[in-house]
Amino acid sequence: MGKEVPSDFFVTKLNEAKLHFERALDCKHTDFDDLYPYMIEHPQFFWYKRYVAWSELLTIVKLCNELQISWEEQFSQQQVDYINKRVMSSRVLDYWFETNDSREHVS
Repeated sequence: MGKEVPSDFFVTKLNEAKLHFERALDCKHTDFDDLYPYMIEHPQFFWYKRYVAWSELLTIVKLCNELQISWEEQFSQQQVDYINKRVMSSRVLDYWFETNDSREHVS
Protein backbone atom coordinates (compact mmCIF):
# COMPACT_ATOMS: atom_id res chain seq x y z
CA MET A 1 0.00 0.00 0.00
CA GLY A 2 1.00 3.65 0.35
CA LYS A 3 3.18 5.15 3.00
CA GLU A 4 1.70 6.33 6.28
CA VAL A 5 1.23 10.08 6.70
CA PRO A 6 2.15 11.39 10.16
CA SER A 7 -0.67 13.01 12.17
CA ASP A 8 1.29 16.26 12.52
CA PHE A 9 0.89 16.68 8.74
CA PHE A 10 -2.88 16.83 9.19
CA VAL A 11 -2.60 19.17 12.18
CA THR A 12 -0.47 21.49 10.04
CA LYS A 13 -3.01 21.33 7.21
CA LEU A 14 -5.81 21.94 9.72
CA ASN A 15 -4.09 25.06 11.05
CA GLU A 16 -3.52 26.30 7.49
CA ALA A 17 -7.21 25.75 6.67
CA LYS A 18 -8.26 27.55 9.85
CA LEU A 19 -6.01 30.50 9.00
CA HIS A 20 -7.35 30.54 5.44
CA PHE A 21 -10.94 30.63 6.70
CA GLU A 22 -10.17 33.36 9.23
CA ARG A 23 -8.42 35.48 6.61
CA ALA A 24 -11.44 35.03 4.33
CA LEU A 25 -13.74 36.14 7.18
CA ASP A 26 -11.65 39.25 7.66
CA CYS A 27 -11.63 39.92 3.89
CA LYS A 28 -7.85 39.61 3.80
CA HIS A 29 -5.78 38.28 0.93
CA THR A 30 -5.77 34.50 0.42
CA ASP A 31 -4.57 32.14 -2.31
CA PHE A 32 -8.10 32.27 -3.69
CA ASP A 33 -7.54 35.93 -4.65
CA ASP A 34 -4.57 34.89 -6.79
CA LEU A 35 -6.55 32.15 -8.51
CA TYR A 36 -9.52 34.37 -9.37
CA PRO A 37 -8.34 38.01 -9.43
CA TYR A 38 -11.25 39.06 -11.67
CA MET A 39 -13.75 37.96 -9.01
CA ILE A 40 -12.95 40.96 -6.78
CA GLU A 41 -15.11 43.04 -9.09
CA HIS A 42 -18.21 40.95 -8.30
CA PRO A 43 -20.30 41.53 -5.16
CA GLN A 44 -20.68 37.82 -4.41
CA PHE A 45 -16.90 37.34 -4.33
CA PHE A 46 -16.43 37.55 -0.57
CA TRP A 47 -19.29 35.16 0.13
CA TYR A 48 -17.88 32.65 -2.34
CA LYS A 49 -14.34 33.08 -0.97
CA ARG A 50 -15.61 32.32 2.54
CA TYR A 51 -17.55 29.32 1.30
CA VAL A 52 -14.45 27.87 -0.37
CA ALA A 53 -12.37 28.37 2.80
CA TRP A 54 -15.12 26.82 4.97
CA SER A 55 -15.32 23.80 2.65
CA GLU A 56 -11.55 23.36 2.87
CA LEU A 57 -11.69 23.47 6.67
CA LEU A 58 -14.52 20.92 6.81
CA THR A 59 -12.65 18.61 4.43
CA ILE A 60 -9.54 18.59 6.62
CA VAL A 61 -11.66 18.01 9.74
CA LYS A 62 -13.43 15.12 8.00
CA LEU A 63 -10.08 13.52 7.15
CA CYS A 64 -8.89 13.99 10.73
CA ASN A 65 -12.05 12.29 12.00
CA GLU A 66 -11.66 9.38 9.59
CA LEU A 67 -8.02 8.93 10.61
CA GLN A 68 -8.86 9.40 14.30
CA ILE A 69 -6.61 12.45 14.60
CA SER A 70 -7.66 14.88 17.30
CA TRP A 71 -8.45 18.33 15.92
CA GLU A 72 -10.74 19.96 18.49
CA GLU A 73 -7.95 21.48 20.61
CA GLN A 74 -7.08 23.82 17.73
CA PHE A 75 -10.45 25.60 18.17
CA SER A 76 -12.64 27.14 20.85
CA GLN A 77 -15.63 25.09 21.99
CA GLN A 78 -17.95 27.43 20.09
CA GLN A 79 -15.93 26.93 16.90
CA VAL A 80 -15.98 23.15 17.38
CA ASP A 81 -19.78 23.34 17.63
CA TYR A 82 -19.96 25.32 14.38
CA ILE A 83 -17.70 22.83 12.61
CA ASN A 84 -19.69 19.86 13.87
CA LYS A 85 -22.90 21.44 12.54
CA ARG A 86 -21.11 21.83 9.18
CA VAL A 87 -23.36 24.68 8.00
CA MET A 88 -21.74 28.04 7.41
CA SER A 89 -24.48 30.28 8.73
CA SER A 90 -24.52 33.98 9.48
CA ARG A 91 -23.86 32.98 13.11
CA VAL A 92 -20.56 31.39 12.08
CA LEU A 93 -19.62 34.47 10.08
CA ASP A 94 -20.58 36.88 12.86
CA TYR A 95 -19.32 34.99 15.91
CA TRP A 96 -16.39 32.83 14.79
CA PHE A 97 -14.11 35.09 16.82
CA GLU A 98 -16.37 34.60 19.92
CA THR A 99 -17.91 38.09 19.97
CA ASN A 100 -17.73 41.04 17.66
CA ASP A 101 -16.51 43.17 20.58
CA SER A 102 -13.33 41.17 21.12
CA ARG A 103 -12.49 39.88 17.66
CA GLU A 104 -8.99 38.60 17.30
CA HIS A 105 -8.28 39.33 13.69
CA VAL A 106 -5.71 37.33 11.83
CA SER A 107 -2.67 39.01 10.41
